[in-house]
Amino acid sequence: MLTADQRADPDGLFGQIFPGEDFRFHLTLKPGDLRRFFAPTAEQDPILAERRKWLRQDPDRYAACTEQGESLVTQFFSLANSWLPIQIPSQHAAIADLVELGGRLEPDFLLLARDHAGAFRLRAGLVCFPSSWNLAEKIGATLDEIHGPVPGLNSELGPSIGRFLARLKADTSFERVNWGLAATPELNLHPSLFRPRLAQPFDLSRTWLRVEEQIVHCLPESCAILFGIKVKVIPLAEVLKNPLARAGLHQAVATMPTAVAAYKGIGAVRGDLLAASALT
Repeated sequence: MLTADQRADPDGLFGQIFPGEDFRFHLTLKPGDLRRFFAPTAEQDPILAERRKWLRQDPDRYAACTEQGESLVTQFFSLANSWLPIQIPSQHAAIADLVELGGRLEPDFLLLARDHAGAFRLRAGLVCFPSSWNLAEKIGATLDEIHGPVPGLNSELGPSIGRFLARLKADTSFERVNWGLAATPELNLHPSLFRPRLAQPFDLSRTWLRVEEQIVHCLPESCAILFGIKVKVIPLAEVLKNPLARAGLHQAVATMPTAVAAYKGIGAVRGDLLAASALT
């Protein structure tokens, strides 16, 4: 029989995000299912409509590819064609293929491959729903460079991430979740859109938990890395109704380093979050 907490969190999402421990960067992974991850959901129609809107407005803002990434786009296009009725064009154009995929698949996706020194670099990507970052600034960068702005991430997890990717076997997948807080339920938080940020006066009714479900997959042809991202937003007031999520959020916010809290955009409202999540 399910407990009240389990009924409020039937897929175990809150348990994954807030494991009830002090904040730390962690590489918690579970075996993944690539086809399921990219499969259409009940929310498909409005999500795809929004993705297509952004791609029509400014495809170069949301799609990017280096010369080294063109073959990876072709590989992913062929893979996606086994799930969806996508006609592969006779003359490939990488950006056009990325835009085509971006308008048909709900998740965002990145493609990474090793450089001559063995470091994984971001070679191509389609990101309609970024969490306050700009794809154009990251394309061509190594993972360490991409993660550089996150205080403490490279020192705590950089070597572990490198070892994990180096050992990932062809055609295998792993999944994880990441979280943040936002002052808007909008999916697209591209910096150029100047979305509202968490600030004083704090308003719980205008605060959302932003969850990124992520998958890492090793492409069989090249051993390049496919990284998929699905974004889900949940009103924070709803999250706090779950006692385990409430306690986990409180502990995470209370123990988060000041620099990390600032990076995550919660520094200005940290005390309010602690008060809102305090168990009475």
